[in-house]
Amino acid sequence: MPDSAEASPRPKTVPPKPAASLVVLREGAEVLMGMRGAGHRFMPNRLVFPGGRVDRADLRAPAATALSPHVRALVEKNASPALAHGLAIAAARELAEETGLSLGTPPSLDDLDYLCRAVTPPGLPIRFNARFFVIDAVRVRGTLAGSGELEGLRYYPIAEALALNLALATRFVLENLKLWLTLSPQERAARTTTPLLRLRRGFTE
Repeated sequence: MPDSAEASPRPKTVPPKPAASLVVLREGAEVLMGMRGAGHRFMPNRLVFPGGRVDRADLRAPAATALSPHVRALVEKNASPALAHGLAIAAARELAEETGLSLGTPPSLDDLDYLCRAVTPPGLPIRFNARFFVIDAVRVRGTLAGSGELEGLRYYPIAEALALNLALATRFVLENLKLWLTLSPQERAARTTTPLLRLRRGFTE
């Protein structure tokens, strides 16, 4: 019998779900991060940024201010206008739910910048097409008080975070944040593309 007939069928590829994370940057040197608990199905025991998948309600949720035209244009290169809005809303919502910090009610989105995107490789049972936004901590309101979903929630110096055992996607975000910090506001506004991490395997290693 030919080898091809004996081969096991390939597992069905799970479509990646839209997700968003928010990198809260303090004084240009520290980022808000926490550890996902061991009970999480996706990336347990990993240091991550506040974030999660987009809910259907996020697509039509109100905002006090919209994404800036430049940021909206960047996000809409790979998302519909409704999804672009939903991604930003999801980032703000997850920040509030996981950290107690807020962009307002409804949230103000005009201070968000778009940093990069990472897609979980095929073949895994849970996949996300995650967009990473960044905002200065001075634009965030409230008192840091985690919900328990992220453990050890605090601001990490970027160099300290990069010295830890990070998921590849998290390291990718931090490295791109370092590059973003070297740009002037004018250079950030002149960007026409954003970095993308898309691997066949090894997303969390």
